[in-house]
Amino acid sequence: MASKLVIVESPAKAKTINRYLGNEFMVKASLGHIKDLPKSELGVDEEKDFAPTYIVIPEKEKVLAELKKTAERIRDIYLATDPDREGEAISWHLSEELTAPGKRFHRVLLHEITKKGVEEAFSHPTEIDRRKVDAQQARRVLDRLVGYKISPLLWEKVKRGLSAGRVQSVALKLVCDREREIRAFVPEESWSITAELSHSGSPPFPAKLLKKKGKTLKLKTKEEADRVIAELKNLPFVVSQVKVEEKKKNPPPPFTTSKLQQEAFRKLGFPVKKTMMLAQALYEGKDLGAGERVGLITYMRTDSVRVAASAVAEAREFVRSSFDSSFIPEKPNVYKNKKNIQDAHEAIRPTSVFRSPEEVRPYLTNDEYRLYRLIWRRFVASQMSRARYLDHIIEVEAGPYLFRATASRLVFPGFLALYKDENEEEFIPLPELTKGEELTLISLTPKQHFTKPPARYSEGSLVKELEEKGIGRPSTYAVIISTLLDRGYVAKEKAYLIPTELGFLVYDLLSENFRDLLDVGYTAKMEEKLDEVEEGKLNWVEALREFYQRLKEDLARAEREMRDVKREVIETEEICPLCGAKLVKRWGRFGYFLACSRYPECKYSREIERAGETENAKELLKKKCPKCGSPMTVKRGRFGYFLACSNYPECKTTIKLVKDKEGRLIPVEDEVLDERCPICGANLVKRVGRYGPFIACSNYPKCTYIKPKETGVSCPKEGCGGKIVEKRGKRGRVFFGCSNYPKCDFTLTKRPVPKPCPKCGSLYLLVKSEKDGKRHLICPNKSCDYEMMEEEAGREKK
Repeated sequence: MASKLVIVESPAKAKTINRYLGNEFMVKASLGHIKDLPKSELGVDEEKDFAPTYIVIPEKEKVLAELKKTAERIRDIYLATDPDREGEAISWHLSEELTAPGKRFHRVLLHEITKKGVEEAFSHPTEIDRRKVDAQQARRVLDRLVGYKISPLLWEKVKRGLSAGRVQSVALKLVCDREREIRAFVPEESWSITAELSHSGSPPFPAKLLKKKGKTLKLKTKEEADRVIAELKNLPFVVSQVKVEEKKKNPPPPFTTSKLQQEAFRKLGFPVKKTMMLAQALYEGKDLGAGERVGLITYMRTDSVRVAASAVAEAREFVRSSFDSSFIPEKPNVYKNKKNIQDAHEAIRPTSVFRSPEEVRPYLTNDEYRLYRLIWRRFVASQMSRARYLDHIIEVEAGPYLFRATASRLVFPGFLALYKDENEEEFIPLPELTKGEELTLISLTPKQHFTKPPARYSEGSLVKELEEKGIGRPSTYAVIISTLLDRGYVAKEKAYLIPTELGFLVYDLLSENFRDLLDVGYTAKMEEKLDEVEEGKLNWVEALREFYQRLKEDLARAEREMRDVKREVIETEEICPLCGAKLVKRWGRFGYFLACSRYPECKYSREIERAGETENAKELLKKKCPKCGSPMTVKRGRFGYFLACSNYPECKTTIKLVKDKEGRLIPVEDEVLDERCPICGANLVKRVGRYGPFIACSNYPKCTYIKPKETGVSCPKEGCGGKIVEKRGKRGRVFFGCSNYPKCDFTLTKRPVPKPCPKCGSLYLLVKSEKDGKRHLICPNKSCDYEMMEEEAGREKK
């Protein structure tokens, strides 16, 4: 019987650790935090040194009760939550709840979940680090003060459900400032000239014009470029200098959290949140067959590039066995950490480089494999030799003008043999020339250029910016970006983050009333103070006191002066098409809209044309209602844009709008079919709804018939005779049921396919979808274990 209790956060981690501990240990999961500040109130006493009031999270009461029951008969409790601030806080709360006379608590720090790592950690247990607990508590209290003090103001002045956050608001500022910089950008014209030159029958090569009389030449117009070309045509082109230089490129260090997030976005296209979820799974452990379950990477929340000497030695051994000796530097590569970073954990690396990505691939999802391969290659490459290039530079003079041709050739790949960008430029050699040789001019090509605005932030580049400015911590970046998206402050367009109208509004209100909150330098300084709490240099209450005093002053002013956007009425010069009164600009559920100033006598309203959203709104407004001939208006609902009749509620005609490839909104008209409604005899029409296309009666709303989507499978209930059709529940969830409902209540949660089971003879199989996107066909009979990949079933059918 187990005499020792181990508590971790997740069941996956518990499952892995359980493999390495003896029968005397019992491993349980807390499923994350068990206690937190209450949701219904502030939970912080500002008058008593910000004393927090923690409660057991309602959803965790059952989990905690089970842990208490298990711990009753056990003396030694090992707290093996994640080795960071959040993990330390979870362990602290667990020790508070489970404490009893005779109990002994041991803190175990698992930096890698392997047999060696677990045995090492459990042989050297420590105590809960109160400095880490204080640092987590300071952040939690500070974020609660900001969120619960400012958010209600936004609810009152704008709409419910909005939030302001200490780091979230600065991230929003960065995105909004960049977008305004892009919109205000005015491109500047410039021209370049490229000469195509040759010598003694050698292949021609390009050289770019750089200088005139030793000064950089800037050509702003085509006329200037043409004058230079006319002058150059009459000049001799002579080689003035030939240089061959060797350049070296150092391998990158192994991943920190933020660098992993950036590189996974850049190379794999993974959102930050997805990267952290996949990394967590790789850290907590995967089944590798034959009863082996192991964590594949070290702890994934780290600011450090430090690596254990044993891991460095293993990497060098792998390189030695896989490449020749020239790929290994004489001494191990050592990387320096930045100032003021948390060095509690190693860099992110594979727990063993001898578990190659290809070896473990069968046991991982495709995305897990791709992320593991990225981490594995980066780490191994960090202990390889530098790459070497030869730069070939030819400078050519034509009177007072200087041209330059360059080519860079990789002469030794070093670490690039394992870790390189796929888009590296192809090497085009230059001819062997000597100083003083005259060249033949083949052509002169002018090219127009325009300066480009700064790029919008992607998730990867926003993480980079936040890290460089010292805002937040890498472990929180995924939550920050998710919050901005969930609140509707930013939207994703392809890979880029674009502030919405709501995002701009919230940012403007915060910047007008809470300057300290939006001050990048001030926020970074606050981060430094919170780090000092963890280092034991500063008391957490002192760290909060100055910040809160300034916050209180800003709050008092904001309560008096913040714009009441909900009640604002902004006059415009536009005229209502129904009654001729002026239109006014108001704030609504989906942003600003135009409405008649005579409301409620006149109920005309429409969306405002927004750049990138409804750019062709004016064109759409020319449409007339197909039923009553009244003007149509552009509106936006829960499921996107649509055209609505301005004669509402007398006429309730609507037409759905969808975006085309250019981002323009186009109406999706109903397609009338030859098929008749089985209930009223009217034509059926094909429409597009919130869940995609469907077929319904054209006589709606008088007739509400919707044609069910058939699966081709008959109801298996004896004597029923119905068909299994696709249905949707109240919340949009797809399920499959008998067409004879309510007479027959047969339902399935998985899609049936009309293919008999070759093993037991069942008349249909079910589609089972895996997380990695693969689909299997399984037998619905619980006593039958038939299963086949869907692709294999398709081949078998052929």
